[in-house]
Amino acid sequence: MSSFTDRLIVSKVKGKYWITERSFIYCIGEEGSQEFVEVPKGFKTDFASVPKILWNIIPPDGNYTQASVLHDFLYFKQMFTREKCDQIFLEAMGVLQVKKWKRNIMFWVLRMFGWIGWGKHDKENAKEV
Repeated sequence: MSSFTDRLIVSKVKGKYWITERSFIYCIGEEGSQEFVEVPKGFKTDFASVPKILWNIIPPDGNYTQASVLHDFLYFKQMFTREKCDQIFLEAMGVLQVKKWKRNIMFWVLRMFGWIGWGKHDKENAKEV
C-alpha cells in the first residue's frame, strides 16, 4: 500500500525555498510493490509551484506539501517518465487525504504545464554530467 515512512521536516533557506531536514521514503503502489522513492536530507524544494494569483484556491503549501516535495524530487531526478511522476504525485496526495477536487485540479494542471519544470530539470541534470 502506498505510504510515506516519516513526516516531512523542512527548514526555510532563502526566498521561497526550503530544505528537507531528514530523508523520507515514499512506497509506490499496491501492497507488495517493491518500488519506492527516497527523498534525501538536504533536498531543496519550493513546495507546490502555484502561480501567486491562484494562492487563494491552492497555496504553495497545505496538506499536500509532502507530496509536492516528493514530486519536486521526482522531476529533479527524472527516474521515471513525467507521466508516472505525475501519477505518483496524485497517488501521494490521496495518501495524505487531500480532497479529491483539489487532487484532480493539481494533477491536471501538472499534466498541462508540468513540461516546463520537467524541461528545466532536464537541462540542470545535463549540466551535472
